[in-house]
Amino acid sequence: MTPQKSDAAPLPRNVDHLRFHRPHMHLATTFGNDRFALKAEAFARFFGTPVFLGAQTIIVAIWIGINVLGLTKFDVYPFILLNLAFSLQAAYAAPLILLAQTRQAARDKAHAEADALHREALAVANEQRQTIAAQNAAQILELLQQNTKLTELTKQLTERIELLTVEMHERFVPKDARP
Repeated sequence: MTPQKSDAAPLPRNVDHLRFHRPHMHLATTFGNDRFALKAEAFARFFGTPVFLGAQTIIVAIWIGINVLGLTKFDVYPFILLNLAFSLQAAYAAPLILLAQTRQAARDKAHAEADALHREALAVANEQRQTIAAQNAAQILELLQQNTKLTELTKQLTERIELLTVEMHERFVPKDARP
């Protein structure tokens, strides 16, 4: 009995696991790939960090402390210069953060589409494997049925040979020489 050849193509060994994500790699950086874009993205990401919030709190506390204690009088109460600094910071931070969110949403959408394509490819491959498994099961069942038939034929032939052996033994061996 020789193994039968399968119609399915073998799975490739060197699979590019990022093949569905590669078309979207241009979305990897939020603001582009030049030096300014990389610095702008780093700055936008830095706004929400504990380091930024802590440093800003310390700077504001020192600013207010110096002006309230009278060590200097460059921004007296109601701290208009400090409010101007916060407004300037917000004027730059808000667009950067909104742009980062918009581009992140575009990246998330592109990755979701790539993941959907990947899941679809996995479903197709799974379907092919199930089809091959069903074919193999059918072949095994057919071989088992053939084996059962051959076993039955072997049994019938063995019984027939035994019967013929007994008949020949009765014919050729005298009755007094039999055990």
